[in-house]
Amino acid sequence: MLDLQGAELLPEERDLLRHPLVGGIILFSRNYESPEQLTELLQQVHALREPRLLVAVDHEGGRVQRFRHGFTPLPPARLFGDFYAHDPRRARHLAETTGWVMASELRAVGVDFSFAPVLDVERGISRVIGDRAFHSDPDVVAELAQSFVAGMHQAGMAATGKHFPGHGAVEADSHQALPVDPRSYEDVEAEDLVPFERMIGQGLAGIMPAHVLYPNIDPAPAGFSPFWLKEVLRRRLGFQGVIFSDDLSMEGAAVVGGYVERAKAAVGAGCDMVLVCNNRSGATALLDGYRPPHDPVLHTRLARMHGRHPLTRESLHRDPRWQQAVHALERLAQDPTLELAF
Repeated sequence: MLDLQGAELLPEERDLLRHPLVGGIILFSRNYESPEQLTELLQQVHALREPRLLVAVDHEGGRVQRFRHGFTPLPPARLFGDFYAHDPRRARHLAETTGWVMASELRAVGVDFSFAPVLDVERGISRVIGDRAFHSDPDVVAELAQSFVAGMHQAGMAATGKHFPGHGAVEADSHQALPVDPRSYEDVEAEDLVPFERMIGQGLAGIMPAHVLYPNIDPAPAGFSPFWLKEVLRRRLGFQGVIFSDDLSMEGAAVVGGYVERAKAAVGAGCDMVLVCNNRSGATALLDGYRPPHDPVLHTRLARMHGRHPLTRESLHRDPRWQQAVHALERLAQDPTLELAF
């Protein structure tokens, strides 16, 4: 999965995206000018290949929402957790409504899925997670995530839980360094694995592992660890969906070596699709120098990530459910203490 340089599809990018090893693109804010521009861009991307390339984006809400103007501002996940403390039913309803709005608006411009929800347990430690997490109680994280994903599914979008097995107990940002979590497996299993296990039981389609090292459990960072991905995630937890690597350009992945070595390690550990973002030379080196092993079930797994229920922005904006939900989220953004009247 690769990125694009800007808001238009360049001729050299058309050739790059036709490479047989490329299976999708991930979008960033630099790729967005307006809903109309993004719709046109993705129509061009979809026309390049059959079956179509997957189109993904990080569009969780709060700090991590790539498209702003023309899209509904989404609250951070922690807001649902704050509501949960005094009204669990409304918190679940808010999470489901937000998941539906997020997914519906993305599907209406041609995006297949968002890398969401965050299933990390918030401990007040991680700088990069923070209010992206639903709650500090793993059971509440799982409950709210189930509601959020239910909304996504209603809009025709598959969900990807991240960052397995849990990024909430380390301070460092894996974009800039390799975080080290010294806990035992028993400690991680008792809390951090709970939301993942619950969501896997609900049919979670995708999971993204963390570039985090757990030295008292395994010598490799989780995203490059056969123990975490094959033994724990696949065998013990029974996950049958897609394992996406986190971005191989992140500093937390640099300990493995160059881009070819990173891809080999990630795929060898159990990843189905690797992300290479914001480094075109690294992506080119990977495509030129890597030949992955044949996996007969890979395309079946990836097919689940394609968006369903195609719709247009015009039809979405005429939908009374969308109008009511957006009004409620706008009121919530103005005053988070308001009672939700929907």
